[in-house]
Amino acid sequence: MKKHVLLLILVVIVGCDSSWRNMVSVNEPVIMSETDFRNSVKVTTDGQNIKTCGKICLYNGYLFVSEPSIGIHIIDNRTPANPKNIGFIEIPGNADVAVHNDLLYADALIDLVWFDISNPAQPVLKGRLENVFPDVFPIAENNYACDYSQLYDNNGQRKDVIVTGWEVKKRYVAENDPLYNYYHAEIMNDAAQKGGASPASSVNGSMSRFAFNDKYLYAVIKSQMQIFDVSGDKPTIAATVENGMFWEVETMFGYKDKMFLGMPSGMTIYDVKDPLKPEYCSMITHIYGCDPVVVDNDLAYVTIRSGNFCGQQANELFIVDVKDVYNPKQIVSYTMKNPKGLGIDSEKKTLFLCDDGLKVFKITDDPQQLISNGLEHIKGMDGFDLIAYDDVLMMIADDGLYQYDYSDVNKLKQLSKIKIYGTD
Repeated sequence: MKKHVLLLILVVIVGCDSSWRNMVSVNEPVIMSETDFRNSVKVTTDGQNIKTCGKICLYNGYLFVSEPSIGIHIIDNRTPANPKNIGFIEIPGNADVAVHNDLLYADALIDLVWFDISNPAQPVLKGRLENVFPDVFPIAENNYACDYSQLYDNNGQRKDVIVTGWEVKKRYVAENDPLYNYYHAEIMNDAAQKGGASPASSVNGSMSRFAFNDKYLYAVIKSQMQIFDVSGDKPTIAATVENGMFWEVETMFGYKDKMFLGMPSGMTIYDVKDPLKPEYCSMITHIYGCDPVVVDNDLAYVTIRSGNFCGQQANELFIVDVKDVYNPKQIVSYTMKNPKGLGIDSEKKTLFLCDDGLKVFKITDDPQQLISNGLEHIKGMDGFDLIAYDDVLMMIADDGLYQYDYSDVNKLKQLSKIKIYGTD
């Protein structure tokens, strides 16, 4: 009888306090100790299946494909018609990758690690700079709130742990709990094309947050632009630039002596004539949306797209005159379906765009005629980013790494495809 009475009281209490009847999905952190995290980098000479598309980097005939938060796949691409998946570098928390003088640099959440890839098939870990990217967390691939409470002890002190991922859990919360009203996960995103990088440096896709300028590697992550001197056998921090707007930076593109930063709210331009003292030039704003950018012949091509982390439902391609970097002027915008990465072959005057597959446009002296100068539209995949180099287009998409011969830009020829196994 007592049990029934207690149960009835509990039902009445819960029924009256409706504020605790709300179930929400929450991202709970997957935690690793700092020691285990920093000992977790592993290199294998056996190729691993690619499960998620990420950023791409080309160096001396080899492609390095970052699988978000997992590591970097090594593809021998010296024969694009027959690419070979030859190795994998396990780097928890990785997003970006770039190469200079046979040294591969990659972020590992809060750290920078680097490898000797003079033999790309057998990378050798050379070192790690700790805590150079403060307050970095993995991307939460949804709109749910991230619960950081497990990172602190009962006294509010931060534990010596690293968040390596997120796991979605359902739980009841009170209406006055911040998690109840928080619907958008923190944005944590989510490079030059042909002719834009020196021979000693890699060619990166348009989604990269790494870019080279002479002997310096620029990395914009969270609130800082870190500038590393990579002229020696180990990188050193040459300068650190703090700016609140850097929290929004998703992509970075180096052109001449300028850095173009793609942000959800617009494109920001910095002058890096003095490599260690970047000078703010200007910002051109647009409708809120994810924002990769490439620049050629003093024209910036910027895409914005809708999606989980991209703000409003806008999908457009902008062309901006950046001849005067202190006064950039938007020339034209085109409505797209869901554009992402893009790239240019300057010699062939051709723009390649990931949108509803792959779109190819002839670039003329009149940017307002771009859409009418469409050359190809290859459908059937959701392209994420691409590199156009030496008549070979390398595109990472939701279902695979595609390669095309574009020696004839009027008719691309597919050379190969490496399947991504995260898709059906």
